[in-house]
Amino acid sequence: MKKIAIIGLGYVGLPLATEFGKSRNVLGFDINVKRIQELQKSIDVTLETTKDELQSAVYLKFTSNLEDLKDCEIYIVTVPTPIDINKKPDLSFIKESSNMVSQVIKKGDIVIYESTVYPGVTEEVCASIIEEGSGLEFNKDFFCGYSPERINPGDKEHRLVNIVKVTSGSTPKIAKEVDKLYGEIITAGTHLAKSIKVAEAAKVIENTQRDVNIALINELSLIFNKLDIDTEAVLEAAGTKWNFLPFKPGLVGGHCISVDPYYLTHKAIEIGYYPEIILAGRQLNDGMGEYIAKKSLDLMVKKQIDINGARILIMGLTFKENCPDLRNTRVIDIVREFEKHNCNVDIFDPWANKNEVFEELKINTINKPLNNNYDAIIMAVAHDEFKNLAIADVRAYGMNNHVIYDVKHIFEASEVDGRL
Repeated sequence: MKKIAIIGLGYVGLPLATEFGKSRNVLGFDINVKRIQELQKSIDVTLETTKDELQSAVYLKFTSNLEDLKDCEIYIVTVPTPIDINKKPDLSFIKESSNMVSQVIKKGDIVIYESTVYPGVTEEVCASIIEEGSGLEFNKDFFCGYSPERINPGDKEHRLVNIVKVTSGSTPKIAKEVDKLYGEIITAGTHLAKSIKVAEAAKVIENTQRDVNIALINELSLIFNKLDIDTEAVLEAAGTKWNFLPFKPGLVGGHCISVDPYYLTHKAIEIGYYPEIILAGRQLNDGMGEYIAKKSLDLMVKKQIDINGARILIMGLTFKENCPDLRNTRVIDIVREFEKHNCNVDIFDPWANKNEVFEELKINTINKPLNNNYDAIIMAVAHDEFKNLAIADVRAYGMNNHVIYDVKHIFEASEVDGRL
């Protein structure tokens, strides 16, 4: 059996390495030395794998030394593909990974990419980098595959092995080999796409579709708010029809839904098509944090609470509930908007790593909210710890005259001052 190298050991790469490592020789590679040291002790700070799961992968080893990868025959690249400050695709990580692979690859080896990209990146960008760095010829000396990740961080029900895996390869023979490889660990089965570009496109539209649908519900929420109609009640009523899609309003962050559409629109604009609906949805979703803060400020003004110097408590910072993942969290937009109005903001999140919060966002979180201390409380993330609180527990954090804005509909509409 061919030895596998997994390049990038984050939310995607580590579960993959763990599953393959139960039956194949696998080398997990990451440039983060601290991450490697933790994994060698069976510690996963992302919480995507448990200590028992890591220890069950008896053929899995970890390294940050590129030279160790030279005897591998299959390289699976699972590095981040974020967007830059201008919301353009940032391919720097996947390009650097391709360059590293070019230094160790041999004739006959296969490089499989799982990172989200726009159609054409695997064959036109990554393969070219490997060709240039290795002196080998694509589809003659080495081959590529693409199998988009479908990991849902924090989701303990939909995990790697029970999500259908889309696979593809740069030749018909390689496509079948890639499909067979993933078939060894994916109990839900695989779907062999017609080409790498088809697989790349399938990935970006999965999350683009969700983004557009959430944008529609967010816009409806803005409309219903002006009409003084409870959005949740409307969605419950409409949801009694069998084909009504059950999307809910909220912040749209994370590494996929809020990023992938920009990869697709970048390619569309590059070929001369301006994607109006996708970009409109992105603009609306990107503005929800600012909207939430401003609505909360409006409620404070109505209660005659002085905005200047007001104390604000934000409950939750990660991009989704019950997950330590901070990537592209849009809660930060709420924080920044309050800060623009000279408010003092405390952030409480039992799931977020304090050091990571400071490294990524340059802000601090608190250990515990103080009672009778806040002018406004924003329920931003629906962690179980927050859902288990009674409204009286949350009200206790507030001053005698305070506002609660419930982004995630944790409480009934009658119990809070405002919500999406």
